[in-house]
Formats: sequence, C-alpha cells, structure tokens
Amino acid sequence: MEHSQLIEAAQRVIRIEADAVADLKTRIDDRFAAAARHMLDCRGRVVVTGMGKSGHIAGKIAATLASTGTPAFFVHPGEASHGDLGMITAQDVVLALSYSGETGEILTILPLLKRLDVPLIALTGNPASTLATRADVHLDGSVAVEACPLELAPTASTTAALVLGDALAIALLEARHFTTEDFARSHPGGSLGRRLLLTVGDLMHTGDQLPSVAIDTGLRDALLEMTAKGLGMTGVVDGDGRLAGLFTDGDLRRTLDGDIDIKRAAIADYMTAGPTTVTADTLAAEAVRLLETHRIGGGALMVVDDDNRPVGALNMQDLLRAGVI
Repeated sequence: MEHSQLIEAAQRVIRIEADAVADLKTRIDDRFAAAARHMLDCRGRVVVTGMGKSGHIAGKIAATLASTGTPAFFVHPGEASHGDLGMITAQDVVLALSYSGETGEILTILPLLKRLDVPLIALTGNPASTLATRADVHLDGSVAVEACPLELAPTASTTAALVLGDALAIALLEARHFTTEDFARSHPGGSLGRRLLLTVGDLMHTGDQLPSVAIDTGLRDALLEMTAKGLGMTGVVDGDGRLAGLFTDGDLRRTLDGDIDIKRAAIADYMTAGPTTVTADTLAAEAVRLLETHRIGGGALMVVDDDNRPVGALNMQDLLRAGVI
C-alpha cells in the first residue's frame, strides 16, 4: 500500500468510530438513568463481565468504575460457570457486555444470576437478543458499521461500548460528588496521589536531623550546624524556642560577598527574619507553591507548630525525591 492509502484507511476508521460514538447521544435516555440508578443503589459491587474483545472492554469499564468511586470488578463468564460465580452476591449489580447478545458463556450463567435476584444490566448491539430481553435494563450499543472492512473484527462496536462505560462511570462520579482527593486515595502510587495526599509532615526532617541554633549563636557555629545537618539551612530560635529567622546557603553567599569576619559575626545580623513557614499538615503540593511564589532561596522551609516553634525542616530536594515536583 502507498502511504496515502494507509493514511486514508486510518482516517476512515476514525470517521466511522467517531460517527458511532456520536450516534450514542440519542440513546442516552431513561434506560441509561435506570442503569445508573441500579449502580448507585448497589450495596455490594458492580460485577462487569464479557467474553473476547467485549471482555477486554468490560475489564476496562470495571477498572474505571472502581477508580471513580463505584466499587467494581471483572468476572470472566467462562470461569463464572466453573466456580467464580461465587464471587457474585445478592448485594451486587451485574453489567454484561455482548454485542450479539447471544454469547453462550454469558447465557449459561443467566439462570444463576436470576436465582440470586441481582439487577442485570445488558450492553448489547441487539435489543431483541436473549441477553437484552432478559436483562432488567438494556443499553443499546449498536453501530451502523464496524470500522473493519471485513465486518469481522469488533472495532466501532467496542469503542461504543467503552464510551458507554465511561459515560456510566462519570455520571456516577458526579452523582456521588467524587472529588480529586477521593480519586487520589484510589491512586496513592500515582503522581496525582503524591501531589494530593502527601503532607509536609510525611517528608520533613525532625529530631536530630533538624538544623537549629540559638539567636545569640555566632555565624561560624551556625555554619557548622548547617554542614552537620546537610540541608543547606538552619533555623534560628529566640530565648523561648520560637523561630526568629532562617539562614540558608543563599544567605551565606550574599554574606560572603561583604567584608566580614566570620569568627566574630553573629547569625542574628545575617539571618532572614520572619521567614515563610509551613505546618506539618500542610500539603506537600502547597509547600511547592510557596517555594515558587516567594522564590525562597535554596528551596528551604522551616516547619513550625502553633506556637511558631520549629518541629521540622524541608527543602526542594525532599520534594523532588517524593515525586511531588
């Protein structure tokens, strides 16, 4: 095939599948709302099932539901009739995918599902099929034509089923008032989870790792404290143990530009008084925003309690290692 023919084939597939998805809008009606209502009222989990390509789509739908606030899992219909049906309880809702609506493995377990009296939602391309007529709710995922020119490989039909599954998941998400924080709790290992769930308290250096000197400390001794703790900074506390200032590597470079005697200089004369601080329950993402907004030299932050006493220290490298940035 020429390059132009390959491009034309790809464009034809996209056009056919886009038309199939667009046609779905006219079928989002009371039946869709009834399916969503069954899932909202479900006291157990949504069990999604399907064979072959429909099974792959069913697995993705189950995963999307689960990550957006609707407990769900996939059950292979062939395995269901060999023991896995025990995974389904009377508290569940079943969403079955079969474009023909006549998939043998699914029809085999229909009597058992009826015996459990679980709501059955069918997503098929044939409203007159056995699965569609025996379901409590039928969602019409039919397409005018498959993108496959042989009319053999499920293409437009699986895309339509996937979109209907996404539509259900997002409608349920909105009905449950599911938030970004809820989503992050389902994805603690992802970048979103790290940004939304990690707090400064999870990352800060405490105890013997916390760099801190008294306000009457000499500059030389303050530098020794900074070197020993290795965070590129030290907090400076007053006589009551409250944070009076912060001295960072950036402050040191500016100080060395002047004509000073490090052995005689006092840290109080060169520290940054009243520095920007955070508390331990501050989100790590908010700490990043503060560092960027205030252009804090060296990316150094002191963590204080309600009495402005230092309880921890944090720098940009800590945030980088945690994947927050």
